[in-house]
Amino acid sequence: MTEYRVGGIMRTDIPTLTADTPIRRAVAVLVDAKAAAAPVLSDDGEMIGILTQKDCFRPALHASYHREWTGRVEDHMSRNVISVDVEDEVIRVAEMFIEHPHRVFPVLSGSGVAGVLHRSDVLALLSRIG
Repeated sequence: MTEYRVGGIMRTDIPTLTADTPIRRAVAVLVDAKAAAAPVLSDDGEMIGILTQKDCFRPALHASYHREWTGRVEDHMSRNVISVDVEDEVIRVAEMFIEHPHRVFPVLSGSGVAGVLHRSDVLALLSRIG
């Protein structure tokens, strides 16, 4: 099982956001990309958070009630991000998906975001090789 690395199954065509992106725009980005989450990057490209679809429900509900979108990504993103490395073994990350409720982990290569790993992609690999 050690020959299967995160880098081999991660998704690399992903949206990214900045903390100052208006939340309405960020929701549109996630919806248009059919993305469960998007890493939030600083001006120098380091990950400072993640915005998930779940994070977007409160501002979207507020907008549906009040017909007004307010806030930026930084107001709604999760700052304590659990990430994995591009070289991590898939079996280790499968165990992480058991321990954590997350559907997506950002994948880092060095200090930069290389992609995201979806729980469903790990499960698909496990079902093929098991």
